[in-house]
Amino acid sequence: MSDTRRTILVRRLSALRQEMNTLALDALIVPRFDAHQGEYVAPHDERLGFVTGFTGSAGAAIVTKEGVRLFVDGRYTVQAQNQCPADLIDRDHLFENPPENWLAGIAEDDWVIGYDAMLLPPNWVKRFEGAFRSTKAVLTPLVQNPVDNVWPDQPAEPFGKITAFPLQFAGVSAEGKREFLLGVLAQERADFIIETQPDNIAWLLNVRGDDVAYNPMPQSFLLMDAKGNGHWFVDQAKFEDGLTDTLPGWLSIHAKDAFLDVLEREIGEGANVLLDPDFSPAAVTQLVVASKASALHKASPVTLAKALKNMTELEGLRACHMEDAVAWVEFGAWLQTSVPARAAANDPISEFEAEQKILACRQARPGFLSESFRTISCAGSNAAMCHYAADPQASASILPSVPCLLDSGGQYETGTTDATRSYSFGTLPEGYAEAYTAVFKALVALATLRFPKGTQGHHIDAICRRPLWDLGLDYDHGTGHGIGHRLSVHEQPQRIGKPHNPVDLASGMVLSIEPGFYKAGAFGIRLENLFEVQEDDDGFLSFRNLTWIPIQTDALLPDRLSEGELDWLNSYHATVADVVGARCSDEARRWLNTACKPVGQMRPGWQNAV
Repeated sequence: MSDTRRTILVRRLSALRQEMNTLALDALIVPRFDAHQGEYVAPHDERLGFVTGFTGSAGAAIVTKEGVRLFVDGRYTVQAQNQCPADLIDRDHLFENPPENWLAGIAEDDWVIGYDAMLLPPNWVKRFEGAFRSTKAVLTPLVQNPVDNVWPDQPAEPFGKITAFPLQFAGVSAEGKREFLLGVLAQERADFIIETQPDNIAWLLNVRGDDVAYNPMPQSFLLMDAKGNGHWFVDQAKFEDGLTDTLPGWLSIHAKDAFLDVLEREIGEGANVLLDPDFSPAAVTQLVVASKASALHKASPVTLAKALKNMTELEGLRACHMEDAVAWVEFGAWLQTSVPARAAANDPISEFEAEQKILACRQARPGFLSESFRTISCAGSNAAMCHYAADPQASASILPSVPCLLDSGGQYETGTTDATRSYSFGTLPEGYAEAYTAVFKALVALATLRFPKGTQGHHIDAICRRPLWDLGLDYDHGTGHGIGHRLSVHEQPQRIGKPHNPVDLASGMVLSIEPGFYKAGAFGIRLENLFEVQEDDDGFLSFRNLTWIPIQTDALLPDRLSEGELDWLNSYHATVADVVGARCSDEARRWLNTACKPVGQMRPGWQNAV
């Protein structure tokens, strides 16, 4: 970190501590969340970054009078180390030593600990309150956010246009989704449901937006009662022309900042209110309780309904993945021919140039709208940082002797994509081929799995990790996450990973499978395809591939692959060459045919392995 950046952080922390002193706070919880508890936030809500300098998508900080402690997960360990000066900010693991446990261990009995109740969800507040039971420290919700009070040039709140999402893409009308929601309210004996997740609301109302980069959904809140009356809290000035005429008649529009006032007016004593305890502001639960109503804390029913893609949504996802595959093939042809040539000419390709190239390849595809997240383009040791971001002015070079990794996705008219490929161009670092082969075996192990209904993501995570575990290797991130339908690239509730996740995998869900291995200071490897869960004729479930991008075979050790793994690879590449090749440029097609050549000895029937 530069001296200038460090000086700025010192000034910010000094101003924040003065504000905390004015408010009589001994500690302040600063989460990465905005009022919607999502992964991505607008610049206006980058409070954690303002206070600590950390720009990752997950984390939290505790600011005390004496210091700052930043909590991040394994994806961001190196990034936090690079962005946050150690003499100003201590670092810890978000899950191994959660912030509430650490804070309870240092809090004195007379401490007052503040938090913005619009930013922390109820379950976070519950965790902190539970940790403080052995102390007399007081957890206090704040009317104003202290960080906002010391942020003089805080960016304005986002103002992205809101557009209709046509029925031809959505597959189900807003009226049909309302009927589903009314059925849930009747089943739960609830009088109201409060929805604060922007992607859920966008799905319900068949709209899309542009408030936060990479996330095509408007920031808003929604209240619906058991009679079907809906209240949408959103800035109407963001509506495209004619949008109001397309919205259902049962929906009333309110200013976003009227949310809590309308809740207080509408929710009466004795009402039952359905709320998601992980993805709603604690302030909403506190208002419900203050109104002498009952907060029914359950995962939002919209979240699961949205995850079960209808046939129109699945067809749209399949179509946009085909366009995305063409972009990847054009990119791969350019990368693998240009890296050695440009290095020989003393003009090596940079990480940022590769990031811009995959974007240009996508922009040439019909239906492409934007990236679904900032592309992770990294070479050499930078690839050991799972969520690395290349510096546009000073990114590293991609050289014949330096493997690279590209994790990238797009938002298309008909869906969302996400894929990762690792590339090498010559001499491999020690241990790279063994690790790359294990990562490939891990991908195939899960891609070919059949499993019974009732299986959850944590049940099958170890199946994917087994090839790496056999070598004493592992990765500190999830194995798979859900994907939205022109919505969030990381979608709840389905996921595959070590932590317990009580959500049954079901037909219509779309997930990534993305094993990896990261050797700090040396290299990083990840392979990622997207799959839809499908039900087979016998009632078992399996994964249907959506991603049709060549998997580089140069670093594979064929003698470590089983016949089944070789069959899967060769069949996969035969399909890639067949369905993608005709759409590519002549140059890319020639490269594709080479990249998809069979590996190992072919056996009769290998074409049917995928």
